[in-house]
Amino acid sequence: MAGHSKWANIKRQKARVDAVKGKVFAKMSREIIVSARIGGPDPAGNFQLRTAIDKAKAAGVPNDNIDRAIAKGAGQLGADDSYESIRYEGYGPGGVAVLIEALTDNRNRTAADLRAAFSKRNGNLGETGCVGWMFDQKGVVTIAEPGNEETLLEAAMEGGAETYELIDLDEGTPGAEVFCAPADLEPLDTALKSHGYAVQQSELRWMPSNTVVVTDPDQARLLMKLMDALEDLDDVQSVTANFDLDEAVIADLVA
Repeated sequence: MAGHSKWANIKRQKARVDAVKGKVFAKMSREIIVSARIGGPDPAGNFQLRTAIDKAKAAGVPNDNIDRAIAKGAGQLGADDSYESIRYEGYGPGGVAVLIEALTDNRNRTAADLRAAFSKRNGNLGETGCVGWMFDQKGVVTIAEPGNEETLLEAAMEGGAETYELIDLDEGTPGAEVFCAPADLEPLDTALKSHGYAVQQSELRWMPSNTVVVTDPDQARLLMKLMDALEDLDDVQSVTANFDLDEAVIADLVA
């Protein structure tokens, strides 16, 4: 079983709230554009595009937006915006390690926006490699209603899974996150679906190898503000940090 993270639960809840924002639509469209450009516009033969479309649909992105993004990535609407994937690294308050994935058409703008977000919240944008060694990339397949754990484990192992974690999805619906090596993400997705599991999302995710527990409420508030500021930037696709929150701190934050 993977370690249970209170911060991970908060991030899942926040993601559901953020999904109603138009900015999320733009970010998901950008991901579809890049996926279609790299692997072609046919979802059947492009797993990265297929998962990007599934994520967009789950967030309520209209089909017209999805179709337009695919066409743009395939060059059917003229040249796309030449987005490139870049990983940034930095330190939050108290030296917390932060890993950021961005899709950008202007590296200078993105770096300047990130530097400003960090500096205003007692952090700093670091050099490439400064904290990356503290994270491992994993494939993650999220399913609803996992049912019997032994049956889930058998299906997961068939697809190359390494471990899993039971979680709560929307409105208390039971779920599970199944973890694997990045190269095994598509086989794991296929195996779980073949066993009848309702796959909610398949993605590559950076995960900290170790976490630090934050017990100071002031540091926790600054960290939450930093996470929000980074995730609100247009070019940022995902933010991962190596902290977890003490129970008392969480109670203080939600009070």
